Amino acid sequence: MLRSATFCAAVLLALPAARAEVTLSGFLQQNTAVNTVTTNPDGRHYKWLEERAQIKLDATGGAWRLLAKGDLAYDHLGRQDEAELREGYVDYTASNWDLRIGRQVITWGVGDLVFVNDVFPKDHEALFAGRPLEYLKRGVDAVKFGAYPEFASLELVLAPNFRESRIPDARRFHLFDPMPAVTDRQTIKPDQGEVGLRIYRDIAGVDAALYLYRGFQRTPAMRPDNMTAPTRITYFYPALSVYGASASGRAGNGVLSVEGAYYDARDDRSGNDFAVPNAQTRLLVGYQIQPLEDLSLGFQYYVEYMHDYGAYRAALPAGFPVDHRWNQTATLRLTQFFQHQTLRLSAYASYNTSNGDYFVNPELRYSFTDKVWGALGANLFGGKRWGQFGQLAEDDNAYLQVRYEF
Repeated sequence: MLRSATFCAAVLLALPAARAEVTLSGFLQQNTAVNTVTTNPDGRHYKWLEERAQIKLDATGGAWRLLAKGDLAYDHLGRQDEAELREGYVDYTASNWDLRIGRQVITWGVGDLVFVNDVFPKDHEALFAGRPLEYLKRGVDAVKFGAYPEFASLELVLAPNFRESRIPDARRFHLFDPMPAVTDRQTIKPDQGEVGLRIYRDIAGVDAALYLYRGFQRTPAMRPDNMTAPTRITYFYPALSVYGASASGRAGNGVLSVEGAYYDARDDRSGNDFAVPNAQTRLLVGYQIQPLEDLSLGFQYYVEYMHDYGAYRAALPAGFPVDHRWNQTATLRLTQFFQHQTLRLSAYASYNTSNGDYFVNPELRYSFTDKVWGALGANLFGGKRWGQFGQLAEDDNAYLQVRYEF
């Protein structure tokens, strides 16, 4: 995929180079996140400590466009020199269709840090370690074809290789492990690609969309070789199909959003394999309003329903934590600007009413100049020790970001 993008980029630069518009931009950034409860599992005091530079090249010539965005970072906590192509693709735009080839960030759905139909890979470690929110999304190497007939718009995504979400590093985060004594572990990634289709249009002022996805779970499931005396654990990514829909439109003085999806567990449709997550139905309702100038509020209510719950309970090994059939989560986001929008106070809070899991992220960001800004924030976690956020209860951290943009 990247070879194709590189080839197309060469074509782009070779043919219309004489009349292409080229811009070069980027930033230098320092990220520091320090623990506020205890040290990391590896004994370090920092969750994140790095210097980072990003270069972005954007070239447009006629119907073609090339975008390349790459990072180079020095991580003081062990990964050291990190180089990453965050995005790198070529666009071609015709009158009623377009094509994008290469590494690209794709966002579907209407949720705010709640993902129903947004099935593309995330970087959860970046979110929990206090990195800027733009690092939550990971690019996928894919071909994206868009078509725009009169009845609706279509977006087809074909990715020949699977890319997983990044989960927190066990050396930096305290993660729940039901079998800590088993050290022989291996990970098997799918050798197949994935495909997704989004169909969307405006219906009487409402943005409506349908979603279809056939691929794999983004986070791994675990399977021991023996339940009574395990010696090896294999991580794998179960097959998954998602069928969903969303709608968003004005309601009263705000914007109301609804979204739903059925998660089809293709590897275990009977629900009696404890290692494969059962099929689910996911529903989300959100409302965003701006009650005062420079103040916005967003509320969300999210529900997960596990299918074949009886089969799940019967197959669950003794000693493993039990998930609820219904999982309900409420979220709140507040954003307030001050001083001619140079100072921003924001806070995001998520609370799971089923198991008491919570995640709170307050942040204060100030723009010193048009090119320099800094942010000070914190990540606070709690809940049951096997919950999504409860297992991170010892990983509370405070972070500082400083960026110079050019």
